[in-house]
Amino acid sequence: MQERSERTRGKLVHAAAEMFNRNGYANATLGQIAAFAGVTKGALYFHFSSKADLAEAVQLQGSALLQGAVRELHEAGLSPLQALIDTTHWLARSLHEEPAVPASFRITKECTGLQDFAADFYGIWLAAVCGLLSQAAAAGELRVGDRWEDAESLVAAAACGIEAMAGTGMPYSELQRRVSGLWSLLLPSLVPDGDWQNLRFGTPESDTPLTRG
Repeated sequence: MQERSERTRGKLVHAAAEMFNRNGYANATLGQIAAFAGVTKGALYFHFSSKADLAEAVQLQGSALLQGAVRELHEAGLSPLQALIDTTHWLARSLHEEPAVPASFRITKECTGLQDFAADFYGIWLAAVCGLLSQAAAAGELRVGDRWEDAESLVAAAACGIEAMAGTGMPYSELQRRVSGLWSLLLPSLVPDGDWQNLRFGTPESDTPLTRG
């Protein structure tokens, strides 16, 4: 019984992510979500008391996916800066493959000031990005010196821009190319010259190192 209940809950969170991503928070209805999940509205209300509860669950799922990706990169033994690069590629892919990720961004954008959610996916994403960048600085990977705040602002803005590009309907292959291009321009200003050859700015599946243009 418990396993069945968890499956139903998972279906509802997935359905909510799909509907919030497609239609927006305001336009997505509980009836649509229940129908997409293949359950009754009664079953939905058994697990979630409101649309806001579902939106919270979607954002928590998106956060768990992000935190899991960062943890896996850390466990793989990557340097903090390479982990940051790979995390942005993870985001580009997840924006196309994991509905909870784009839905979490959309919920945050549309509900700021209107709903009081514990989760703020933009804040969670920026915390992950800036945390990895801070670790890279502590590890001596960066050469920014006293311009740390400028470097942090630039990288944070670029990282948020990935979601904005994906929101235009850009195909994944193009988004992937643009994220790689973004890092090919950012890294020369962040990394000491002698360390460029140790970094890959393409996807984890690529072998593309940073080289001078």
